[in-house]
Amino acid sequence: MTSHSESPLGLLEPARLVPLIAIERVEDAVPLARALVEAGLPTMEIALRNKVAPHAIREIRAHVPQAIPAAGNVMTPHDLHLAKEAGARFAFSPGSTPPLLEAAAAMPDFPFVPGVATASELMMAMSAGFHVVKFFPGATMGGAATLRAFGSAFPHARFVPTGGTNADDLDDWLAQQNVIAVGGAWLAPADEIARRDWAGISARAKAAVARHGAIRRR
Repeated sequence: MTSHSESPLGLLEPARLVPLIAIERVEDAVPLARALVEAGLPTMEIALRNKVAPHAIREIRAHVPQAIPAAGNVMTPHDLHLAKEAGARFAFSPGSTPPLLEAAAAMPDFPFVPGVATASELMMAMSAGFHVVKFFPGATMGGAATLRAFGSAFPHARFVPTGGTNADDLDDWLAQQNVIAVGGAWLAPADEIARRDWAGISARAKAAVARHGAIRRR
């Protein structure tokens, strides 16, 4: 079985916290990325929810070389190709479908993290060679307790939980041996992006790094 796990692991293990961001104005991309990089969070997931997102990724790659922008909300093979063409370093999907997994497997030079919510979906992703997955929506699908249960049945799987994560539950998520990073929209809230409150976003990110950077997987 072909494995597509190594590249995502290399990109995500150092990150630990991944801001999930939606950019509505392309001119916000660079100052937002700079604020997150300066705070110690260079890896960021930019949702492909509008026509601005690919342009935002291009701007970040061109002007913030320390940033590691990933494309999020990838749901079709077209989205996957769009993410790569925009310059995303890798891509996340909220779920998994056979066509999407097949397309991603055909692009071994572009790291991809499929989304799963159940054991069956995890088995489908792993059978396609993907052992690093997004656990979404993590909070409503049982939280860290579910990943503890998955750990015994799927010891080689590694997870990036998102969906309902927040500052209060990060300790529990990051304490799990099979969690390599946690994603969350709370790290760069949409209202603060709309106000262009880069200082506020940077301060929140710095606090998260300071509090949770000391947690180490066993």
